[in-house]
Amino acid sequence: MTLLDLLQQSPTTFYGLVALVSLLVGSFLNVVIHRLPIMMERAWREGLEEFAETETSDGDGDGDGERVSAEPSTAPEKPEKFNLAVPRSRCPSCNKEITAWQNIPVLSYLMLAGTCPNCKTAISKRYPIVELVTMILSLIVAWQLGPTPQAFLGIVVTWFFVAMTMIDVDHQLLPDSLTLPLMWIGLLVALIPVFTDLQSAVVGAAAGYMVLWLVYQLFKLITGKEGMGYGDFKLLAAIGALLGWQALPVVILLSSLVGAVVGIALIAVTGRDKNIPIPFGPYLAAAGWIAMLWGDDLSSWYYGFLS
Repeated sequence: MTLLDLLQQSPTTFYGLVALVSLLVGSFLNVVIHRLPIMMERAWREGLEEFAETETSDGDGDGDGERVSAEPSTAPEKPEKFNLAVPRSRCPSCNKEITAWQNIPVLSYLMLAGTCPNCKTAISKRYPIVELVTMILSLIVAWQLGPTPQAFLGIVVTWFFVAMTMIDVDHQLLPDSLTLPLMWIGLLVALIPVFTDLQSAVVGAAAGYMVLWLVYQLFKLITGKEGMGYGDFKLLAAIGALLGWQALPVVILLSSLVGAVVGIALIAVTGRDKNIPIPFGPYLAAAGWIAMLWGDDLSSWYYGFLS
């Protein structure tokens, strides 16, 4: 008996496993959301420094690319290693390391009453919220698709969407290290297929990218401004690869509608400056998630409405 057979025979085990794993992944997504932009900025700065050093060494001296200095050379101080695994998570206020029992998703926040056990500084409610949202969205996927390969893929896609949404909200940035792997996952699983066949996935990836690229170019031509970033093109390409080109009209319609409603609400209710850009990635992710679960029904309604 395979694990899939076992989960199909015991829905309680299936939902319990999804809830537990998703909570743990939600805790890891908090790390990704916080650290990945910092890692990208550090890599960008290191690249600039290396380029500046290369230009300096090639441009000075006697023309042979060497540089003579009377000052003794000192090795630059090596920066502390920083990635998704190290250093250990710490309290941003007192710099005290967070122990394993203090890092249990949701439960630790409740046991600690939302404060650091060392300095008593309040812990952001965002951490347990991300963990709970990740679990709830994953359970919805599990309930809608059942213990199937589609559900397992859908849950993984949901985790990607949560991370990308929060990073885009914080930094107006959709990292290639998330969008491109998601696109390749969509193309590779189309070989099986899971949500769509390989031909539809390839066309969906290409069409998803090109549609938003053309919108971007047209908007820039008319207004002289950049309406969105290249990360949005790649995210829609990833959604097209996962769901096929047939889902793109519904995804674009949903994301545009939600984006317009939320944007108008932010301007009207909160007084947000209309010149401040609003990230489009979260709306694409939400539309892609909805289309993944209810895309066939929405497409039938959409094309029926047009006809």
